[in-house]
Amino acid sequence: MSGKVIVYTDGACKGNPGRGGWGVVLRYGEAVKTMHGGERHTTNNRMELLAAIKGLKALKRSCEVELYTDSQYVRKGITEWMAGWKRNGWKTSAKKPVKNEDLWRELDSETARHTVNWHWVKGHAGIPDNELADELANKGVAEMTES
Repeated sequence: MSGKVIVYTDGACKGNPGRGGWGVVLRYGEAVKTMHGGERHTTNNRMELLAAIKGLKALKRSCEVELYTDSQYVRKGITEWMAGWKRNGWKTSAKKPVKNEDLWRELDSETARHTVNWHWVKGHAGIPDNELADELANKGVAEMTES
């Protein structure tokens, strides 16, 4: 396993559902990589999940990852709720289908490639890389408007 990678992720949506975007900031030592993208019709939660997936997918080999998100949905989903969903055949405790199951499964698969420590940070609190991830997510939204 190579060194520690710091990843900040964020999602944004104009309307929910509506145009959405995701942003990622990856740091490894002095190296910094940013990524963003979007979808025309999506939800905020899907964009938050997609940001985490895209960040982990960008890593070419198994890494120790410190992943920061301002989404409790993503952090609690992966650290608290997913084990139960898998046990229950991707059903919630109320026996309802898990929303965004496709992305949760993809995130589970990407997470398995790495050692990921999940962190929640308060959004819009002046944390530089979280603010940058937010800007990138909003850039993804804007690009869905322009094209």
